[in-house]
Amino acid sequence: MPAFIPARRLAAAGLLALTMTVAAPLAPIPLGTLPAHAAEKGVFFPESFTLSNGMQVVVIPNHRVPVVTHMVWYKVGAADEERGQSGIAHFLEHLMFKGTDAIQPGEFSRIIAKNGGRDNAFTSYDYTAYYQNVARDRLEMVMRMESDRMANLKLTDAVVYPERDVIIEERRQRIENEPADRIGEQINATLFVHHPYGTPVIGWPQEMSALTREMAERFYKTWYTPNNAILVVSGDVTAAELKPLAERYYGAIAARPVPERKRVTEPPLTSSRQVVLRDDEVRQPSVRRIWTAPSYRLDQNQQAYALQVLAEIMSGGTTSRLYRSLVVDQKVATSAWLGYGPTAWDMATLSVGASPAAGVPMDRLESALWSEVDKLLKSGVTEEEVATARKRMLASAAYARDSLTGPAQTLGAALATGQSIDDVESWPVRIDAVTADQVNAAARAVLSQTNHVTGLLLPPTGKDS
Repeated sequence: MPAFIPARRLAAAGLLALTMTVAAPLAPIPLGTLPAHAAEKGVFFPESFTLSNGMQVVVIPNHRVPVVTHMVWYKVGAADEERGQSGIAHFLEHLMFKGTDAIQPGEFSRIIAKNGGRDNAFTSYDYTAYYQNVARDRLEMVMRMESDRMANLKLTDAVVYPERDVIIEERRQRIENEPADRIGEQINATLFVHHPYGTPVIGWPQEMSALTREMAERFYKTWYTPNNAILVVSGDVTAAELKPLAERYYGAIAARPVPERKRVTEPPLTSSRQVVLRDDEVRQPSVRRIWTAPSYRLDQNQQAYALQVLAEIMSGGTTSRLYRSLVVDQKVATSAWLGYGPTAWDMATLSVGASPAAGVPMDRLESALWSEVDKLLKSGVTEEEVATARKRMLASAAYARDSLTGPAQTLGAALATGQSIDDVESWPVRIDAVTADQVNAAARAVLSQTNHVTGLLLPPTGKDS
């Protein structure tokens, strides 16, 4: 089923696209297993070329099995929607499965399945992506089908409005019936008071019900063009083999002018805010605090890599600071985390949170959690902690090459949000150069901001842990 990416929780786009770790009982990677040259430049070693119509093509060879992942990324997402039309990007993602003159509504996925593959799609704030995992000898088939719906989507009222009911029901099931997602939506809206990142990807309910076929067609014709798309193919194929197919199917589609991405900026807020949700459905209370942080694209002070190392130190498994302190030593939490995702067109976020152990009052958990944050700000991290974190991260990057879909997701998300292939391939070198002073400076720059939002997810009054 097509999917949206709720709140700020991006789809797992590989190690480099999102370094967000949660303190949980994970086995640490033995440092002695670090592959040779893991810190040298290069992660996926892709090949790339650009079609005459401006479409970028990236090939990530992996010849272990005769299978490929084929992905088309459009550089448009929910944050690019017209005001008052929230959810149109995700709605169009659903409608892309409604057929062309060559393929009837619903047939796209059925054809993929009949040929032993699987397909899906997802929408985020900054991009929309469509992918198929198929045998190598079915690659031309999916390229023909995907390029067809890039140029020839056919929408009628008969297919559009029943699908609108589907996304409204999807919101009801995935957001309105899930307290954790409801508070996440409210935290976002409170953190981003002006920027479109404060509007849910799936849309606000009153605006979703007013979406029309004409709106979807306009969004499609505005943004879905080859010069605003990236083709990423990972697996048992080379650039030399893919190029004639890409030219035949995607290169034949004419480019169109694409609007500049113009988004409003956040006003200079200095006050902290709190969001509290109490609900009978809450089985596991939690507390979290979220700050805005630099993304790769807007990282003027070179903090993004240091913040990723910080996330590894604070919540990279059972030896991390938060897990060791809150879960093992103090026994006040079942989980604790510091998460940071730098892959965004505009600002990113950094969050800290925890869930209480049975019988632990929320105020005691909060006190312990904020004490760890204060300790970080006052005392910082050590060079030894940074060195250990770097080794773990470099090992994970080396092993990420073994994945089929992960590299395609990583590169697609990076390119759709303003990075280059060289940025991705340089990740090990840049991580390996991070120092304790840089981590401490970045942590203090972000965590000392007073415009953060704290969210509390609780059972009804009188039933707190």
